[in-house]
Amino acid sequence: MLEKIQNMFKIPELRHRILFTLGILAVYRLGCHLPTPGINSSALMQFFEAQKGTILGMVDMFSGGALKKLTLFALGIMPYISASIILQLLIVVVPSLEKLSKEGEAGKKKITMYTRYGTAILSMVQGFGIGMWMEKLTSPSGVPIVIHPGIGFKLLVMITLTAGTAFIMWLGEQISERGIGNGISLIIFAGIIVRLPEAIVKTVQQVLQGELKIFIAIPLVVAIVFVVALVVILQQAQRRLPIQHAKRVVGRKIYGGHTTYLPLRVNTAGVIPVIFASSIIMFPATAVGIFGASFLQPIVSQLSPGRLLYTVLFVGAVIFFCYFYTSIVFNPTDVADNLRKAGANIPGKRAGKATAEYIDQVLSRLTLGGAVFLAGVSVLPAILVYGLPIADIPFIGQQIADLFPYHITHGLSVPFWFGGTALLIVVGVALDTVQQIEAQMMMRHYDGFMKKGKLRGRR
Repeated sequence: MLEKIQNMFKIPELRHRILFTLGILAVYRLGCHLPTPGINSSALMQFFEAQKGTILGMVDMFSGGALKKLTLFALGIMPYISASIILQLLIVVVPSLEKLSKEGEAGKKKITMYTRYGTAILSMVQGFGIGMWMEKLTSPSGVPIVIHPGIGFKLLVMITLTAGTAFIMWLGEQISERGIGNGISLIIFAGIIVRLPEAIVKTVQQVLQGELKIFIAIPLVVAIVFVVALVVILQQAQRRLPIQHAKRVVGRKIYGGHTTYLPLRVNTAGVIPVIFASSIIMFPATAVGIFGASFLQPIVSQLSPGRLLYTVLFVGAVIFFCYFYTSIVFNPTDVADNLRKAGANIPGKRAGKATAEYIDQVLSRLTLGGAVFLAGVSVLPAILVYGLPIADIPFIGQQIADLFPYHITHGLSVPFWFGGTALLIVVGVALDTVQQIEAQMMMRHYDGFMKKGKLRGRR
């Protein structure tokens, strides 16, 4: 492995790209510690400690902990992600945008420009809203979070957070253009992974102090490795449909006649369904924490991680959004038309409608398997922490739970939380970055990290 890393830095262009990426990520992390003026930081930290398990906690995770300190990068890259998702939805329903998306590089630049405008608008709205919201907040001990409330504070927060998000967006574009990997994804990756060393140190300390038993710590490590392996399989799995290209005679030469593959990913929707599902289920808890909607408290108690209702609704929402988002990003009719125009077809299927129906049938089955797999991986960390919610089954739940060992129904009581959303993002970004480094090394006749497998040379 050391030799592979040395080879990686022997390639001047690759070395420059890696160092440039690390430098940009260092700038990003520095900005996560620059506070917005006019905030009582200690009171804000106390408030966010009480908001774990809500949308605020998830947004804070994507911002790398910057939101709970209200720093320059407090909004993180979430406005950009939201603008991108909104634009993808609009492309499906607005004919002019759909036409623009099919105009090649020029259309792509236009859509990117609209995404930037949308990001700026969302950032300004969210920034002003956060300013108004902060003025109403106090810490659990009753200390006001805003030192000098007023319109000046609201405008200051709006300008500061909008500028921070725009700068993050620019950093991500610089990484994508001049660095290695997808810039936006790597920024999210950096915000999540920065918490890992602290969690590891805390876990080791609890094992040494006897607070976490060794017979729990070892199965925990095995479970984490197992879950990561499942996520890798989920991210890489695909179904390859054979594509036969028709032969063409041009002069004395024969072109075509070869067979290729149409890869259909098992997890076409990526991590988006988990983000959507988490946002919807966490909304009641967020409403109670922000607006004091006490009438939602009984629902909130059942929608917290580790409860049966939360698990059932979360799994159902992930499966629904997997189908919903896959139908947006992958259109079997367009694929069938493109195959027909290229003089290609799936063996045994007529070009056009029959091919589209067959692709749609295969994709529906793949999506079901991928959605169940994705939902399972997403709820598994909660099961490790809180156990199986058997006791919440009406009437007979407690009797059934008494038949199982304590750690099955109450979890392993681990000292940190690494949710399914964060795990999927971290593993997916890591795989994509390794693939790009692998491709760069193989282009220059260096051995990559993988001797075999799907990661080798992005094949």
